[in-house]
Amino acid sequence: MGRLLAVLLAALVAAPALADKLELVPVPFWEAEVEKGDMPALADRLPREPSIIDLEAKGRVAGVYGGTLNSFITRRKDTRLMVVYGYARLVGYDAQYQLQPDILRAVETSDNKRFVLRLRAGHRWSDGAAFTSEDLRYWWEDIANNEELNPTGPPDFMRVNGALPVASFPDAQTAIFEWPEANLDFLHTLAKARPPFIYRPAHYLKQFHKRYSDTNSMQQHMARKKVLSWAALHNKYDNMYKNDNHELPTLQPWMLATTNGNSRFLFVRNPYFHRVDTKGRQLPYIDIIEMNVVGPGLVATKANAGETELQGRGLSFKDVSVLKLGEADGGDYQTHLWESGVASQIAIYPNLNYADQSYRRIFRDVRFRRALSLGIDRRILNRALYFGLAAEGGMTVLPDSPFYRLENLKNWATHDPDQANKLLDDMGLLERNSYGVRLLDDGRPLRMIVETAGERPEVEDALQIISDTWNDIGVELVIRRLDRDILRNRVYAGQAMAAAWYGWDNGLPQPDTPPYYVAPRQQEFLSWPKWGQHFQSGGRLGEKPDLPAAIRLMELADDWAQTADTQLRSRIWQEMIDIHADQVFAIGLLNGAPQPVVVSKRLRNVPERAVWAWDPGAHFGVQRMDEFFFEEGTSE
Repeated sequence: MGRLLAVLLAALVAAPALADKLELVPVPFWEAEVEKGDMPALADRLPREPSIIDLEAKGRVAGVYGGTLNSFITRRKDTRLMVVYGYARLVGYDAQYQLQPDILRAVETSDNKRFVLRLRAGHRWSDGAAFTSEDLRYWWEDIANNEELNPTGPPDFMRVNGALPVASFPDAQTAIFEWPEANLDFLHTLAKARPPFIYRPAHYLKQFHKRYSDTNSMQQHMARKKVLSWAALHNKYDNMYKNDNHELPTLQPWMLATTNGNSRFLFVRNPYFHRVDTKGRQLPYIDIIEMNVVGPGLVATKANAGETELQGRGLSFKDVSVLKLGEADGGDYQTHLWESGVASQIAIYPNLNYADQSYRRIFRDVRFRRALSLGIDRRILNRALYFGLAAEGGMTVLPDSPFYRLENLKNWATHDPDQANKLLDDMGLLERNSYGVRLLDDGRPLRMIVETAGERPEVEDALQIISDTWNDIGVELVIRRLDRDILRNRVYAGQAMAAAWYGWDNGLPQPDTPPYYVAPRQQEFLSWPKWGQHFQSGGRLGEKPDLPAAIRLMELADDWAQTADTQLRSRIWQEMIDIHADQVFAIGLLNGAPQPVVVSKRLRNVPERAVWAWDPGAHFGVQRMDEFFFEEGTSE
């Protein structure tokens, strides 16, 4: 962490001297408001010590103002992607996945126990109100620790062995969080694609908080929103990640400008955004982002027709041929192929916490999980879905991770129906019905119902192929399509037998990457939702892990948190990855298939090669979408 501290403190010294020398270039988009006196001039909109971006040092070119960038989403709720792509974070990753200050001017840390967060003097929310430590205090004292808003208390990343930090806010630009033991997850969590937002626009939200609002005003707000409690009212307006309240101030590069949107959403540049280039131009360069909702199956077709200037979400490798065809036919775009950062393009998660005890018992037998994996012909899947360009194997880390081992990729992941049948026979699943499907002890056919979100056709194509090879080992596969949120809720409740989803978001862990997502500490790992709930709730919910391998993973995650020694952390990580490869908690199919990214030929600073990853990465986030610009300042 010493290097991190040095990097974060460097901004404290260099920024003011450079900022004083900048000749600021007014933003044409807001000049009418400035001339009318409705908005301050640019010099008064920036923090006194802005984040100054040296584009040339990054191998990019300084851009020009202007333009509207069109993109597609497949659900109204995906307006939240603008929080992901904008990627303004207190502390964030750069393109090399190193932590850097962003919204914060600097961070000072002592042994990862005491974190002093330094804000930028003069920084403002998108509505012009001051952004200060009061916004962090409000989150900590009035939201995170308010029992009516948060019955379970502050989020788990704010707890170290159950202990919460002592928080203090000595002045307007300083917030301090101090734990009795090291919190190695704190800064990494602040940098996530879905950030925890340990700050809120207090000046806006206090009107909906019972501590600050009078009863009559609160009741009027509650009646308007048709809610029965002030907590429900507050939550209605406090949607920092959902990004569906155009009145809610933001610190992101673009702010929602559409009221009650349905299929078209506009995001306009934040006039108070804290980043500026060395030429004196405030970021973002692009004035407007327009997001249009389309059916999932239409994204590639519309991209082929040139209706988007930047698109990755909603595209998959199967779309490359139609995209390249449009490109060859004179389309005004290029199709970049970025590396995928997920551990597996598709993974099947048997639910070890499934409510049906007969299925739960066989799911927890490692022989069953190994048999299912051995019953999959990944070579056929690779050729059918990715023209043979993906890597065939189980779910493990990617080759660029120091913990990659070829034997882990191949472990229990070759097509061997004879061995799979023997494993199932050894479990006592010997009886079959007239269709050749094995029978459970209670006489029911062994029917694996795999639920999907129905958002990626290649997932269902893969499951159709797997159904044929699983028939050869006496397992019937049934595909059930559900809405994403319904699917997750069913898994979390133990009502879903199995689910198909991506593998780990981060397939490229390093020694200092918190390994909590490979231990049973998060319900989001769909094979052990209730074990994750047990940890996340401090034992109040869910179930305590009871399989020896799962217990060992929990021990290793604790061991990692107790040391800062890189070699020891590497050994811990390696053992955890090896356990997953051996225990097949999730059945990976393929990894490394390229992700197509459609980019307008007029759009600059978009890398031709990059990693498409959710966490860490935030898709376009670490590439700093606010630095993209249209060559002539317009997309028209």
